[in-house]
Amino acid sequence: MTETTGEKNTTAAPAEPDGTAAAPLLKVRGLVRHFPITKGLLKRQVGAVQAVDGIDFDVHPGETLGVVGESGCGKSTMGRLITRLDEPTGGTIEFEGRDITHLSTGGMRPMRRDVQMIFQDPYGSLNPRHTIGGIVGTPFRLQGVEPEGGVKKEVQRLLELVGLSPEHYNRYPHEFSGGQRQRIGIARALALKPKLVVADEPVSALDVSIQAQVVNLMDDLQEELGLTYVIIAHDLSVIRHVSDRIAVMYLGKIVELADRSSLYEAPMHPYTKALLSAVPVPDPKRRTKRDRILLKGDVPSPINPPSGCRFRTRCWKATEVCATTEPPLVALRTGHQVACHHPENAPDAAAPDGAAGRTPEPTGKE
Repeated sequence: MTETTGEKNTTAAPAEPDGTAAAPLLKVRGLVRHFPITKGLLKRQVGAVQAVDGIDFDVHPGETLGVVGESGCGKSTMGRLITRLDEPTGGTIEFEGRDITHLSTGGMRPMRRDVQMIFQDPYGSLNPRHTIGGIVGTPFRLQGVEPEGGVKKEVQRLLELVGLSPEHYNRYPHEFSGGQRQRIGIARALALKPKLVVADEPVSALDVSIQAQVVNLMDDLQEELGLTYVIIAHDLSVIRHVSDRIAVMYLGKIVELADRSSLYEAPMHPYTKALLSAVPVPDPKRRTKRDRILLKGDVPSPINPPSGCRFRTRCWKATEVCATTEPPLVALRTGHQVACHHPENAPDAAAPDGAAGRTPEPTGKE
C-alpha cells in the first residue's frame, strides 16, 4: 500500500478528570511463548521455538497500538496470546486490572465479549458452510445474548455498519470478494461491542484500493464506538496511517516502542531505520535523496537466536558489547523506548558510545 494522506492524529495516553494518566486497558509484562520441539517416540523435548521471548507494553483505552516487523518476528503469536487464543509460557497479561494469563476456557468466556480478534485471512476465517447471518450471529448464541429486536435485526445492523447490505444475510462466504469478507470478519468481531480488538494483518490479503477502504472503515468505527486497537502489520504505510503508538518487533523481542511521529521522524533502533528506508515514497525527488539500507543475511532462527542483541548479526553498528550483553528496552526520550547499545538519533547523554546524532555509514547501503 502506498503512503496515505489524512493520517490519524496522534494522541497521548488518555487522562482521568484529575489530570492523572488513565490506567491501561491492557498491561503485558514479560510475555513469553516457546513452542517445544520434540523428538522420538517418547516425545522428548530437544529445543524450543522462541516465538515471543519477554515483551512488555501497555495499551490505553481508545488508542491504537501498531505492531510491525518482518515475517517470523512473533507478531501474530503475540496477538493470539493477548486474546488468549494461545497459552503463554510465561509472563502476565492483565485486562482492566484483572490477570487473565491462565484463565480457563470457561473463565475466558465472559471476557470474549470485551476482547475480540480480526484474523489475517478473510477466506480461511469464515466457515464456507454457514451463511453470513449465521457467522456474524454466532457470538450472540455462544454468549447467550439476545439483542434488542432479535439476532437477525442486529446482524443486519452490523452488516450496514461495515458497509454491506442487510440483504446479504442469507448469502454464503464464496459469494463475496476478499474485501467484503474482511468486512464480515470485522462485523463478527464487533457483534458484542468489545473494548479491545486485535487485528492481525487485517488488509494484507486485499487489493490496494480495498486496503484503504478497510483501514478507513476501522478508523471510523473506532471513533464511533470508542474501540481500542492492537493492529499487527508488516506494511509501515498502513501502520503510520492508523496508529497512535508503534512497537517494532524483531525475533520475539520489542526493540523500539514510541509514538508514531517520534518513531517515523527520528527512529532510534537500526532495525527500525532499515524498515523505514524500505517504505515506498511517491515523490521522485524525495526518493532519490533517501538512503536505502539493505540488511545483510537472513533473520536468524528463533530456535537458536544470537546471544546479546538479536539484531547484531545484521547490524552495521554491532560491537563486542552487542554480542555479550542483551540491551534492555529503556526510555531515551519521553515516550520513546529502544533496546540498543548504539541507538540512532539519541540525546547525547543517552548515547552509550558518545555517538548520538552521528550516523555511521551502514554496510549494504544503496
